[in-house]
Amino acid sequence: MNFDPLMYRFPSRRTVIYAKNGMTCSTSPLASSEGLHVLQEGGNAMDAALTMAMMLALTEPGSNDLGSDCFVMYWNEKEQKLYGINGSGRAPLSLSASKIKAMGYTEMPKEGWIPVMVPGAVSAWGELSRRFGSKPLRELAEPAIRTAREGFPVPVNGSRLWKEGCQRFVPLARENPELFSPWIKTYTKDGEPYHAGEVFRNPDFADSLEEIANTDGKSLYRGTLSEKIAAWSDRTGGFISKEDFRDYHPVWADPVSVRYHGYDIFEMPPNGHGITVLMTMNLLKGLPLGENRFSPETLHQIIEATKLSFTDAKTFVADPDFMKTPLSALLSEKYADARRREIGRTASMPKAGMPWSGDTVYFCTADGEGNMVSFIQSHYMTFGSGVVVPGTGIALQNRGANFSLDPESDNCIAGGKRSYHTIIPGFLMKDGKPIGPFGIMGGFMQPQAHIQVLLNLIDYNMNPQEALDAPRFQWTSGKKIQIEPEFPEGTAESLRAAGHDVEIVRSRMNMGRGQIIWKNEDGIYCGGTEPRADGSISAY
Repeated sequence: MNFDPLMYRFPSRRTVIYAKNGMTCSTSPLASSEGLHVLQEGGNAMDAALTMAMMLALTEPGSNDLGSDCFVMYWNEKEQKLYGINGSGRAPLSLSASKIKAMGYTEMPKEGWIPVMVPGAVSAWGELSRRFGSKPLRELAEPAIRTAREGFPVPVNGSRLWKEGCQRFVPLARENPELFSPWIKTYTKDGEPYHAGEVFRNPDFADSLEEIANTDGKSLYRGTLSEKIAAWSDRTGGFISKEDFRDYHPVWADPVSVRYHGYDIFEMPPNGHGITVLMTMNLLKGLPLGENRFSPETLHQIIEATKLSFTDAKTFVADPDFMKTPLSALLSEKYADARRREIGRTASMPKAGMPWSGDTVYFCTADGEGNMVSFIQSHYMTFGSGVVVPGTGIALQNRGANFSLDPESDNCIAGGKRSYHTIIPGFLMKDGKPIGPFGIMGGFMQPQAHIQVLLNLIDYNMNPQEALDAPRFQWTSGKKIQIEPEFPEGTAESLRAAGHDVEIVRSRMNMGRGQIIWKNEDGIYCGGTEPRADGSISAY
């Protein structure tokens, strides 16, 4: 048969999945199934999540890699406590705004060495495994190592990112072949992208992951792999050094929350922008949203509240060691009341940066003991910086692109500093009891999708799958918003009448891709997975 794996002409419907003993949700069927296998072999929710993190770094290289960052929340059922870890990287000590400006840049570049920071995900894997895992990291890495050597068929949505990656880096490889040709060699077929269903192998990735797993992640920071990365940086005009890797450690951080209509919504604190969700929910709980979630009037209020919170986040969020505005002030009821009064009947023009999309993986797990993991991992834009270290299969993130070059900004780049970060895992609780993990990846779409999905679940009683299926909007800048075509007829016209600049988008790739696991009063798990991606739930 000769069919197009990217063509789907008819609407399809998914249902929620129930399970008693364990559940894994991700955008990769391969990762979800390997995570479930870990649970069935006696591993816990963290073991399953770490196996999935390594599988996803291989099977979705357009979104994450061994050179990625991550943020994680973990519900420990025995301790009845929610933990958080910030696995975001830090800028090389040799970098500064003045140095970058002297090179002719007026804003942070998105490709090459300048936006590369020390990747934090692998270090976080080691910390999480040592503290909460029940199986050694080398055992959890075996599925990804085996799959990297044997190869796997490229997934449908992954193939779209492969095409975007070629559009980004093939021209750059012509201009700077020494720096970008390793990306071409690793991820293309002589400059052509892999297509859906074609088998991709990455033996260098397998070798590096094997070394990472055998050293509990230490080799990437204080071993052979860090030396290889630093040497490639020296050879090709980079800034990152062995010292930058040696001094890096992830940070344990308590999740922060607000209460919304009886539920406690948890996000990670800055330098991530999860507080955008919390600020917006603070605004919305004082507004009469109405019974129809998709009415233009309700959508207008949600959009305007989101814009105000984004304005604040882009202004105030930075490495917490450099933030001048305390988190308590941004999340206070008094501040929410003041901002809420700014919402009128027409579209406003907030002063905020231009949101853009990024590529990330979100996944979650739950085990039979009640432990649950909310995990997000990313190298930011499609295939990150485009810097691949020869012989390692390690592609480095470009999170430094989110820094400012304005010395007055809390988020101005400096050596050893963490940038404003877009990846945000979520977790929901009620009356001190865990409901479960949720998350929707997609750069600056992430908090917007969190807000919309939470409203669907809490205010409009949608099940997890329905909440993910529902059409979404995305504010992009000024009065500009994008909406999906499934919104009720006339929605775009009504929003335009209120002053919004509306674009109806057909592509689903930039509207967020999420997963949810809920736990009910009887201890039964209920999962939903993203219809805009290769979403998959495995359960038993």
